[in-house]
Amino acid sequence: MRYIFFGTPKFAAIILEKLIKAGHIPSAVICNPDKPVGRKKIITAPEIKLIAQKYNIKVFQLKNLEIGNWKLEIDEIKPDFAIVAAYSQIIPKEILKIPQLGTIGVHPSLLPKYRGASPIQNAILNGDEITGTTLYLMDEKIDHGPILAKRELEFPISNFQFSKLYNALAKLSADLLIETLPNIEEKIKNATMQNESQVTYTKKIAIKDAFIKPDDLEKAQNKGGKIALEIEQKIRALNPEPGTFTFINNKRVKILESKIVEGKLKLTKIQVEGKKPTLI
Repeated sequence: MRYIFFGTPKFAAIILEKLIKAGHIPSAVICNPDKPVGRKKIITAPEIKLIAQKYNIKVFQLKNLEIGNWKLEIDEIKPDFAIVAAYSQIIPKEILKIPQLGTIGVHPSLLPKYRGASPIQNAILNGDEITGTTLYLMDEKIDHGPILAKRELEFPISNFQFSKLYNALAKLSADLLIETLPNIEEKIKNATMQNESQVTYTKKIAIKDAFIKPDDLEKAQNKGGKIALEIEQKIRALNPEPGTFTFINNKRVKILESKIVEGKLKLTKIQVEGKKPTLI
């Protein structure tokens, strides 16, 4: 079967490479354009583009899915289905319907829980023990369509840093796709609608969400309790991006790592503005 793959960051790149190594090679990859990265604003390709080029797969880099002749080329491919994983643009309904069988969304939560932009961060922020991934048939609504398959991680996530959980869920998603694709027509035929009464939503994480009030930090360190746990979860969830921070002696301080010791928050790695990260 022929398929096209939509995705941009590392999460999508992990999935794509595992699919390719399992023999599921896409006819084309669609991702965002190269962009400036870091203080020096070096123009950098998305990780998924590098994977596609490594295996000589056609790449379309699009700022706007509505513009350009790329759709004509996709029509010529005649894809049976598409896969979407961590693709930052809203995909119009008419594009979702180009593949004959439909478009498969990959979402790193157990839908209908945590629809939206930040399911991994919210699993950590809310102190969840269990999370997983879902494959669903996409429609014009966000993370809304019928479910093809879902799977939980086999271990509790209560001490996971974001980066570790991100990688684990990408690998789990790839494995579930590899198992599902050989029977994709049957899976689509037997897809089950999501239970709308159990829906929860997430939003895009902003820099302001990563701010830790100095008074709250002091309470967490000295008195512990609920505030200590909430801040520890925030530190795990929001690093490396956007990065938790506070102000100490009028200086911005990044709080990179922490742990709970005897019910109180203990910072273990910080970075004072203008200096290198420090273990404490």
